[in-house]
Amino acid sequence: MDAAQLLKKPANPRIPRFSAGDTVRVNFRIREGERERIQVFQGVVIRLQNGKGPAASFTVRRITAGIGIERVFPLHSPLVESLEVTRYGSVRRAKLYYLRGLQGRAARIKELNPVQRRKAQEEAAAAEAELAEQIAAAVAETEELEVEEPVDDLEDQPTDDVEEAPVDEAPEEPSDESVAEAEEATEELAEEPPPEDPPVEEEPEKE
Repeated sequence: MDAAQLLKKPANPRIPRFSAGDTVRVNFRIREGERERIQVFQGVVIRLQNGKGPAASFTVRRITAGIGIERVFPLHSPLVESLEVTRYGSVRRAKLYYLRGLQGRAARIKELNPVQRRKAQEEAAAAEAELAEQIAAAVAETEELEVEEPVDDLEDQPTDDVEEAPVDEAPEEPSDESVAEAEEATEELAEEPPPEDPPVEEEPEKE
């Protein structure tokens, strides 16, 4: 089973609903060493990939000085500060790769009429409201959950049956009298003459 089915990641509330062919303005955070700034990238969405899963992404294309530039943004990345749809396009394809071979007026996408644009905006607003309700419900459920404190089993056990381990007592220090007696005994042993060696018998010489 896919991990995305077990753990559903909520959508970013700062990203409204959009589709391929829309012109969007993406505010993306960029970290340069210790500094952090927001870079704006505006262009046409030419692809939406991986649906609404954790790896979902979208590709934005724009033309600068006659050169086409494409950039892929992860949909659920915390670095995406916000996204603004500036124009709703009317296209029949989900992936607009054909724009790579077009330039000038030929690369323009037809815009939705006012009625269609208003309908798209209402659908986006309804989706945002539904998402906000889901987030509020999830927060309320987490607040209602009570965290159970672990019970220490050692406190409930009786301490009468526990036998104390024997503790080795330290040896007693010798008294002054025993020390004096030991010194006298050593002096008497030192004064006694050493024992004489027994006489050695001489062997008779053989003729």
